[in-house]
Amino acid sequence: MVVVLAAVLSLPALLPRMQAERPGPVVLIMDGEEVAEEARFTGKTFLQVMQDYQALGVGGVAIYEQTVRNWVSRGLLTYHPSNTLQLVYPTAQIRPGWFYLTGPASWLDSMVARWNIPIERVLIGTQTWLATPVNVDFFPAGYDLELARELKAQGFYIVARPLDHPYRRYDVELIPPQTDAVVFSGLDVLGFRSHLNSVAAGLQGKPIAWIEGTPQRGFAQLDQTLPVKRLFSIRPEWQDRLTPAETADKFVLASRERGHQLLYLRPYRQASDTQAFLTILGRDLERSRIPVGEPTSRDFTPSPLRFVALLGIVAGLALLAIGLPQPLGIPVAALLALFALGVARGDAAPLLAAMVFPALGFFERQLPGLRLWLAAVLYSLAGVVFLAALGSTPQSVLGMDPFRGVSLTLVVPPLLVALSFLPAAYKPALHSLYNYPFKLGEVAIVLMGLAAVALAVLRRGNEAAPSIVPDWELQLRAFLQDVMVRPRFKEIFAHALAPIALLLPWPTWLKQILLVLVAVGMGSILNTFSHYHTPLSISFFRVLNGILIGLVVGVVGVWVIRRLREWWLR
Repeated sequence: MVVVLAAVLSLPALLPRMQAERPGPVVLIMDGEEVAEEARFTGKTFLQVMQDYQALGVGGVAIYEQTVRNWVSRGLLTYHPSNTLQLVYPTAQIRPGWFYLTGPASWLDSMVARWNIPIERVLIGTQTWLATPVNVDFFPAGYDLELARELKAQGFYIVARPLDHPYRRYDVELIPPQTDAVVFSGLDVLGFRSHLNSVAAGLQGKPIAWIEGTPQRGFAQLDQTLPVKRLFSIRPEWQDRLTPAETADKFVLASRERGHQLLYLRPYRQASDTQAFLTILGRDLERSRIPVGEPTSRDFTPSPLRFVALLGIVAGLALLAIGLPQPLGIPVAALLALFALGVARGDAAPLLAAMVFPALGFFERQLPGLRLWLAAVLYSLAGVVFLAALGSTPQSVLGMDPFRGVSLTLVVPPLLVALSFLPAAYKPALHSLYNYPFKLGEVAIVLMGLAAVALAVLRRGNEAAPSIVPDWELQLRAFLQDVMVRPRFKEIFAHALAPIALLLPWPTWLKQILLVLVAVGMGSILNTFSHYHTPLSISFFRVLNGILIGLVVGVVGVWVIRRLREWWLR
């Protein structure tokens, strides 16, 4: 009763997150370096290429901070090492080993302001040169501000890509005034070593991008004062292996099921492939009812009702202590609580809910048939409410504060269910088990069960090793993603085992092994909702589809096993 009451009272705590995590609007952003290369190849201007992309639905562009070499190659600056400059001006007083830079006076002033290195102004010939003992060929040298103004006037969403360097200064303008968002390059944010406060002030409150699969050092400090938006991109070498339809599918999935709002695109080598990719992407976003436009803030304030979930988790822990064979109940419950504190610390309560509630329904031994499975599902859903209520914060929904202990949600529940099958007099039972004369068939079944649990753990998360996931399953996943919110296969497998375990006359030991495997699926329900960056509605339908498909497969399995048994006995 306490668990039910706490779950009902905690449900309203999920509303702020649900209102903030609706998919979209998303903005399609084209990489500026790729656009510049295409412009050079086709003979068009940068703006003309972007206008062509704009007609295909691209609404944003990433512009990079230029280096000295970039400006020199465009003829806007002149740069010489001392030995080549001496050839041009044989009588000039030029320091050996130094480097010399010249150009318009405003540009030279900008260079001096950006770098923290020794610089001298010298007159050579009729021009003023900047002389420095450091090779500044690849130093950051500002943005093409005229291009940024033109792009903004055309309605583009501007993403700045600042260039970090150990000799740059951070008390100057770091991004163009037209910037809408900032994407850092590499594995560190701008100024990671010792200038994060200056960078936070210099970015002028603009959103910074959290890049899927690329954690950057220093990001956690900047996100304390700057808004954050999730960004999804695909590495060029990976995209080259995908068809335009496959690439578009990944971007749609990211925006629909993982909360990405900045879709960072790169063109294919063939213009026809790029056009097909953008056409399919726009069509599929529209089919998924994901609006395209300027991303909105997804910040929200967690409800104070979330703390009611703590009462439900304590009640669930008490049920665990009561339901396990005595005197193991209390020590096991206490050990789990300490273990959760050690693994997740401040987030121990959600982890505790994910470990305990998938097992509680299996303690209801008096329930016949599928009612036992239904009790396990309901207890798991109560745990979902507690986990989501306590774990849903703006940082976790953005993916910056992920759930800790993912593997434990798949391993601990089946272990607790297995432990619950011990009789009250567990010492004689363990002694008998130790001396039990196993048959080869029984050993094979046990090994198959352990392999199933190990496979579920190895395949956790959004990505699994290609050797673990066969090609046929990848194709089946892609098909299911096109027609529904794809359920997790481990949940389908577990729910399918439930009718087979509970509706057929198995020996007790074999039935218990099957129920332990069903518990893996219950743990997977909590595991599904522990992906905080996935919208709650998506996770709910993923679990619901897994239950429905699993039950259908299980009922068919019961019929097939009964027919096979009748045939074998005949």
